[in-house]
Amino acid sequence: MSWIYLILAITFEILGTTLMKLSDGFSNVKYAIAMLIFYVLSLSMLTLALKKLEIGIAYAIWSGVGIVLLSIIGVIFFKESINLPRIIFVSFILIGTIGLNLSR
Repeated sequence: MSWIYLILAITFEILGTTLMKLSDGFSNVKYAIAMLIFYVLSLSMLTLALKKLEIGIAYAIWSGVGIVLLSIIGVIFFKESINLPRIIFVSFILIGTIGLNLSR
């Protein structure tokens, strides 16, 4: 069940961060309120996941997967720039996250 909580925490964190971008610095109140709700949900799910998972592993997966997916979302939906160094360094984050999980 802890892994389900972690997946939900990642999903809510991605939604919250995407809404943060859409809130335009809190100027769009509906997105700002939704962002706060998703962050509360994300941290709540992460807290539940930590009942059984090691904090270093859970947080690395939560943040690492979030970084990778939000980088992809940024490029696709927000037309953010993409180049080889960015791809390489985001890949390092993903490799590190996978490696940390496999090393337990």
